Amino acid sequence: MKAKDLRERSTEDLAELKTSMEKDLFSHRMKNATDQLGDTSLLGKARKDIARVELILHERRGSVASSKGDKS
Repeated sequence: MKAKDLRERSTEDLAELKTSMEKDLFSHRMKNATDQLGDTSLLGKARKDIARVELILHERRGSVASSKGDKS
């Protein structure tokens, strides 16, 4: 996933996406542990996608907090 596409999504949608991605990552880890995962690059890709979503969510939380501090 590209960060540009992720930034267009709403915060609630990103939170749901992060949850589903974490479940997928867990599934990939279990398949890898039991030698059922064919493409092990999915592990790294999933971790990086989760990190992208977390970064955008963190940026949004920071911008909300800084805008609240500016008003007072």
